[in-house]
Amino acid sequence: MIEVTVSRIGVDAQSQAFVVILEERAGTRALPIWIGRPEAEAIAAHLNDVKRDRPMTHDLAASLVTGLGGLLRRVQITRVVQGTFIGELHIARGGTSIVVDARPSDAIAIALRLEAPIFVAEPLLDEEDGDTPDEAPVDPDHLSAEELQRHLAKLRPEDFGRFNP
Repeated sequence: MIEVTVSRIGVDAQSQAFVVILEERAGTRALPIWIGRPEAEAIAAHLNDVKRDRPMTHDLAASLVTGLGGLLRRVQITRVVQGTFIGELHIARGGTSIVVDARPSDAIAIALRLEAPIFVAEPLLDEEDGDTPDEAPVDPDHLSAEELQRHLAKLRPEDFGRFNP
């Protein structure tokens, strides 16, 4: 597992879908994960220190973990199954380790709130670069990790404009 940080959140200019970019902490590799608008807003709000009057869903989840005596040790993004990234929350409570299945976007939002490290399985960062035909339609909801990375490599930095919730 490789530790990553949330590099940025943007909008894929082609699909208008939100993308969170994870970059390895001690390297140059990156992993794009297409996410929903609510999750993008939750991550961006935390990164931009936006305070809400009432707790949002990810704030509530973080409060539940700590309120029940748990400690979020780490978040892991482990693999891709049928075009979907699989995430896990690793929680310690009372000498017991609990692994909770989670969408990576939710896991990231919770990890940021609890200041827990985020890890990605190395094979997800090691997918080889390659070319896909330019005329091939891009559907970020149905791409493999390798296809996502190839698609991201073709995007220009300005395609990932600053996201403002």
